[in-house]
Amino acid sequence: MKVFISADMEGITTTTLWDHCETLEKPALSSYHAQQMTNEVKAACEGAIAAGADYILVKDAHDSGTNIDIAQLPECVEVIRNWSGHPYSMVTGINPEFDACLFIGYHSAAGRDGNPLSHTMSGSPLWVKINGRKVSEFMLYSWAAAFEKVPTVFLAGDRMLCDDYRDLHPMLRTVAVKDGFGGMIKAMHPKVACDRIRTEVEAALRQDLSHALCTLPTDFEVEICYKEHKLATRRSFFPGYSKEDDNTIHMHTDSLYDVLNSINFLI
Repeated sequence: MKVFISADMEGITTTTLWDHCETLEKPALSSYHAQQMTNEVKAACEGAIAAGADYILVKDAHDSGTNIDIAQLPECVEVIRNWSGHPYSMVTGINPEFDACLFIGYHSAAGRDGNPLSHTMSGSPLWVKINGRKVSEFMLYSWAAAFEKVPTVFLAGDRMLCDDYRDLHPMLRTVAVKDGFGGMIKAMHPKVACDRIRTEVEAALRQDLSHALCTLPTDFEVEICYKEHKLATRRSFFPGYSKEDDNTIHMHTDSLYDVLNSINFLI
């Protein structure tokens, strides 16, 4: 079994402040959290191996993409570090050879209050919507996996994210490692979080994955509302987009690839 893992940091159990996530700029404040990111990824790898995985590819999908200590992971794991600029972004490297995709450390969407660190790709949008639904990074890149015919079966992150997207994939199992309200976090103990991730990943991968692939929409109405109106004006000139109001641009397309490609440039 071949398994793909995408890992972020704002949705691991310990992070609460932006300083916790700036692994290059503020290593004294973030190194503990980078270690917990590594621990949660390691737990997911161990659960996957227990379920029969013999190859795991991890995309380090936070900030510089150089946060995970590969030396602490099982030897059947490879890690993609830094960024290529590919439209698949946080799942760069995914292809139809993989049997399943897992997401670790993911966080609520921009415009949702389930995590003090809620955002979608950057701090510039107030919210992003597709077909009227607020979009998280998990939504975007689990759809990218589905576009490559790889089912998403596991998500770990904050509780609101898990609740918001439980319906997105038919056999999705989740572990909510923390719960946010305003600027507050109620965090699960780091060891308990890893134990839960390990157990639930194994259970997710032991399912009949022939029924796990979601059905993608056939068309996409994309809206991006920026905090600053000048960004909306400037970015409304991107091919396919137009200005909807002072702060919002939009596009309609039947291509998920075009959605992912444009978001790579616009957020």
